[in-house]
Amino acid sequence: MHCPFCNTQDTKVIDSRLVAEGEQVRRRRECNVCGERFTTYETAELVMPRIVKQNGNREPFDEMKLRAGLQRALEKRPVAVEDIEAAITRIKQAIRATGERELPSRILGNFVMDELKELDQVAYVRFASVYRSFQDLNEFRSEIDRLEKKD
Repeated sequence: MHCPFCNTQDTKVIDSRLVAEGEQVRRRRECNVCGERFTTYETAELVMPRIVKQNGNREPFDEMKLRAGLQRALEKRPVAVEDIEAAITRIKQAIRATGERELPSRILGNFVMDELKELDQVAYVRFASVYRSFQDLNEFRSEIDRLEKKD
């Protein structure tokens, strides 16, 4: 780490602490040449895979689109914001766990449906109706029947 005061590379860490709920490491450093102290923050850089849409287009993973889709399905449903954020974290972990550089949008949709099924069944059916392009009432009934059989 370069000293921001004298630009030498000869610095040492004098204190390290976890911050931001364990998401970052805060390090106090001291320059061995000029003696100045400074703080650095270290975070893991995790690259998310690109999402391959059904039409073949590829786009970067967008957490805001994921959040918007979940919130649209959960609109006016009694689900805590903390539960939604936890679901988003689990979905992102599942995406990373695939280890793929590109992920079909179908798999991402399945991760979302699995989380919605646990959060709120009405939101699950709402999302499934759009995601699977339900055409009539019978498709809604069969999805609801499938949910009831698993309970």
